[in-house]
Formats: sequence, structure tokens, C-alpha cells
Amino acid sequence: MSTVVALPERVRLSTREQAAGHLAVGAAHLITAVLATRPARLKTALALFAHRATPATTAQAARARTVVCTVSPRCGSGYGCLPRSIATALLCRLAGTWPEWKSGVRFPPLTSHAWVEADGAPVGEDPHTISTFTATLTVPPGGAP
Repeated sequence: MSTVVALPERVRLSTREQAAGHLAVGAAHLITAVLATRPARLKTALALFAHRATPATTAQAARARTVVCTVSPRCGSGYGCLPRSIATALLCRLAGTWPEWKSGVRFPPLTSHAWVEADGAPVGEDPHTISTFTATLTVPPGGAP
């Protein structure tokens, strides 16, 4: 059985945004490959990136997410939430900010998801759907646990 997944609309990016987006996506895939099975270490690594960062606004986080989804169709799909959320946070960090990064679960059936929030709301996600998840890992701006 197959699932139909609509990718987000691609937008025109500057050369700088493309380069930064590819850097963030590459780093996110590397972080995911190395630390995805070790949640505590993943949280520690992300907290190091978030250290001394100011909170990202909704507009900053939304633009970062758009850039990430445009340069990487895999991150833009419904199955790339972990690298997408990490890449979005890293791209914000390149500008000196950090959205609140979260990962959580819901059941039944057991499902996991990762997303970013800014100004207390999920960015690029359906708030109703996100409210069904229980956050298990959170990395706020500044990197405090």
C-alpha cells in the first residue's frame, strides 16, 4: 500500500539561503544518523547548539522551515520530521536564534514526531495534531534543559 504525500510548495531562494539550507540539512542528516537512537545525547548536542541563542520569532522559524523543505524534498515529506526539525533549528541558529525544538509521542497507535515551536505555537504544523503528542524531549532557546 502506498501513501500520497504532497510536498510543500517550492519557493525561490537566494544563493545564500540555498547554501545555508544545504549546510543545515546536511548537518541534520549527520546528527540524525549518529544520534537518533540515543535521545539523551541528541538532546545534549542540540542544547550545545542552542546555547546563548535568542528565541526565534514565528516568522524566522517559518522561513527557516520553508528553506529546509525547499532544498530537501526528503525533509519536506511527511516522513522527514526529525531531520526537518533539526535542520530548521540549525538554520535559525546560523542567524543567532533558536526555536524551541521538541520531540514527542502519542498512542494508540504509537507514533513519534519532531517539530519546532516559536512564540508558543508549532511552526508549519497543525496545532490540533501537535496537541495530541506528549513532548518527551525539549530544547529551548539558550540550551537550558
